[in-house]
Amino acid sequence: MHVPEVIDHLCSKRVLTSELVIGSTWQELLTWDQSERDLAAECIFRFVFRSLYRFKAFNGDPHPGNYLFHGNGRVTFLDFGLVKHFTDAEMQMFESMVHAAAVEHDNDKFRRIIEDAGMLAPNAPVTTEAAGEYFSHFYQPVSEDRIMTWTPEYSSTIVRHTFDRTSPISQYATVPKTFVFIQRINLGLYAILGELRATGNYRRMSEELWPTMNARGSTPMGLAEDAWLQQRGAYPSEHKAR
Repeated sequence: MHVPEVIDHLCSKRVLTSELVIGSTWQELLTWDQSERDLAAECIFRFVFRSLYRFKAFNGDPHPGNYLFHGNGRVTFLDFGLVKHFTDAEMQMFESMVHAAAVEHDNDKFRRIIEDAGMLAPNAPVTTEAAGEYFSHFYQPVSEDRIMTWTPEYSSTIVRHTFDRTSPISQYATVPKTFVFIQRINLGLYAILGELRATGNYRRMSEELWPTMNARGSTPMGLAEDAWLQQRGAYPSEHKAR
């Protein structure tokens, strides 16, 4: 992962100057073989969720034009004009939701969390199983330990589901202010991974990134990331067993 260095003495109140980076564009990446696209997708996925879970920040513009690609999973990330910083309480809520839905598969617990978060009206006349199913679409890629391939069709399904107001549950569901930016993961990041037809075990990657699990690297990139962060004291040295 590479973020261009800012050249302070060439910046002003209205001008941001950074180092020149030369790399391949998104359209060029799409012509590379699938193994290269898989590595690029893994890097983007790790960047998004490492930033979110470890640094409580999310770059809310996961757009194909905001990346340059250098091969072997190396990606330069551009344009940080739409970054959202979250509070500890908000992060705890995000983490508890994903743990209940994707790790414990506990619909009762998940329902209590989303009601407390304001995503589902308290005591809405829908079954707990139906509520869990309605929101489970967003967690499908990471809910099982398996190799999966993201597809444009899956990404389109998520978009339609997000804006579908015909479901009986939709009249009791809402998107609290805190989740407006997070929705860009479901819409922007998932679309990118789908267009790349990225293949990998995203559950195991997620276990590395979820603070509640903190698993060892499951891929060469994950192991390299572990070593890099530990050298800088930015990551716990102890990992939990899978």
